[in-house]
Amino acid sequence: MATPQADVNPKLATIKALLAKAENSAASEAEAELYRARAMEMMAKYGVDEALLSDGQPSRDGVTDKNFDLPNPWSMSRVRLMYHIAEAVGCKSILMGQQGNGTRRVHVVGYESDVQRAEILYTSLQLQMLNGLNRQAVPYGVRSPKAWRNSWQLGFIVRVTERLAAIEEAARAAASGETSATGRSGELVLAARGGMVRAAFQAAHPTVRKQSSSFSGTGYGDGIAAGNRADIGGTRRIGAASAGALIA
Repeated sequence: MATPQADVNPKLATIKALLAKAENSAASEAEAELYRARAMEMMAKYGVDEALLSDGQPSRDGVTDKNFDLPNPWSMSRVRLMYHIAEAVGCKSILMGQQGNGTRRVHVVGYESDVQRAEILYTSLQLQMLNGLNRQAVPYGVRSPKAWRNSWQLGFIVRVTERLAAIEEAARAAASGETSATGRSGELVLAARGGMVRAAFQAAHPTVRKQSSSFSGTGYGDGIAAGNRADIGGTRRIGAASAGALIA
């Protein structure tokens, strides 16, 4: 199994630079939208390109795993965001439990290039989510502001990751007729990668349970609206049996 390497890929460096420009307060809203849209397009294309170039070369881009420790405040919202981003880019993830001080650990399994993509996207989108949450005024009469804020974040996560998944799916569909380094079709390569990730994940986590989410009042709908506006353009390793929770 591959071991994650330092991020030296020039395409990823360019994507990170675009996202950093989008988060710069000196950029106008129009400039930020352009930077983020371009970054998301490049990210999806990068994922497909790496899959095709690495076909038959597991040492170049093999299945790996990584733990992410996600802190408070709003650690469960961070968990849900990471989970859905990982799923969108072709990885599998699971909540491993609390690590102390409210920090929760998420274990992500996937091809190295996709784990890197998940991490970069999570870093950008969780900033958007938390910055957006900080700008919200809880509606008058709400009985539990905390529940409302949780619902707002859940709505944001659902919609923004739906949009991310659509962009990823479009990139995969566009590559279905392309040919990999070994001559296989893009469609076959991507399907095979999905099977490898699922097998590795099931070997690491043979017993899992599903954890559902709830929402309160108008927070969920307001979060959905914010997601529509968001700009998208002691480690346990693979092979060790464990139990955890999938996040709905």
